[in-house]
Amino acid sequence: MSVNSTDARGTVDVVLVKGGRTKIRYPARLLSDNGTRLAVRAPWAGEAVRDFGFVRFEAGDVFTEYYWRDRWYAVKEVRDAAGALKGWYCDITRPAVYTGGELVVEDLDLDLWRSADGTDVRRLDEDEFALSGLPERDPEAAAAALAALDELEALAREGGFEHLVR
Repeated sequence: MSVNSTDARGTVDVVLVKGGRTKIRYPARLLSDNGTRLAVRAPWAGEAVRDFGFVRFEAGDVFTEYYWRDRWYAVKEVRDAAGALKGWYCDITRPAVYTGGELVVEDLDLDLWRSADGTDVRRLDEDEFALSGLPERDPEAAAAALAALDELEALAREGGFEHLVR
């Protein structure tokens, strides 16, 4: 199914799976689906403020999230309640699966942050990834995850993600 961003009316449930269990599930508005990339928009789905020290996710924040069926990451544009860009939060995931109104992604414990102005690019949770056991359990998936993180970091440092999502 393909939905143009100008006439999207559907909603999907985004399901983030980590370690074989549902970490979070939230409704989002489907903006587009071109068969390879899906875009959804949702308000901050956390129950409380999440303060990373370099960015805070809080009530009123809006996430426009991009998922691929053929890539090992998701890219999320984060804006505050007034619409100002906070930055980009990227999850390293297995390729997304969209069926029956559910968009399921498996979080692989690696993340990347890029601030709105591009001056702060940081890799996150590499310690969690090492402890996850994925490198030993599934070396091919671990290699794909690390390659995806490297790709996103290079894009973040070279100017950002706009060309990926437009």
